[in-house]
Amino acid sequence: MHSSTHRFYEDVLAILSGTVFVGLGLAIFKTLGLLIGGTAGIALLLSQFVPIKFGLLFFLVNLPFYYIALKQLGWRFTLNTFVTISLVSVLVENMHLFISLSDIQPVFGAVVGGMLIGMGMLILFRHKSSLGGLGILAFYLQGSRGIRAGTFQLVVDSLIVVGALFVMNPILLAISLAGMVTTNVILAVNHKPGRYHSNYAETMAELTSETAQEAKTIQQIQTAKVSNQPANS
Repeated sequence: MHSSTHRFYEDVLAILSGTVFVGLGLAIFKTLGLLIGGTAGIALLLSQFVPIKFGLLFFLVNLPFYYIALKQLGWRFTLNTFVTISLVSVLVENMHLFISLSDIQPVFGAVVGGMLIGMGMLILFRHKSSLGGLGILAFYLQGSRGIRAGTFQLVVDSLIVVGALFVMNPILLAISLAGMVTTNVILAVNHKPGRYHSNYAETMAELTSETAQEAKTIQQIQTAKVSNQPANS
């Protein structure tokens, strides 16, 4: 099977592109006062009750999930996700410096924002990264259990919506649902088990392929040195 391991510069470009997509989508939702799913949705809800900006809350909410990422998905995925979350947190809080989003029609903003977030997540998943939290679980469950990332996200987002019923304006919540459904449909249709990896073991092999290749190279060099040493008389 053709390997889908990416070069370093490809991962860098993909993470930058994915974070811009997601950051712009989240900025639209934040500006319009809409709800989004996952840990981003949790952070948006919390930002209404505590005097902490969304960017910092989003970063803090994701901290406990790094342990799962490190143990189950390896250093590469964990590091990529940490960088992604840090960039998104900064980008969302400073998006107003680059673009004005105050005049966007809410329904249009919800759908377009949902598209941007969904496409950004697809890019990040493809390059061994995520938005942390539920994204980490979604990536792990899809690789190990064959559960579609979009399906998992949709179930969890439904639970977040139920909780938001008690604190959000019903109209805004209904508009938010349009954006959340858009995001999850994009993920469910485009990010399917086996499309990029045949199984979880293959995913793990790709995540550690660089380390394995380095170890093999070192071993070959050491063997060559031993072979070239003159034998003791």
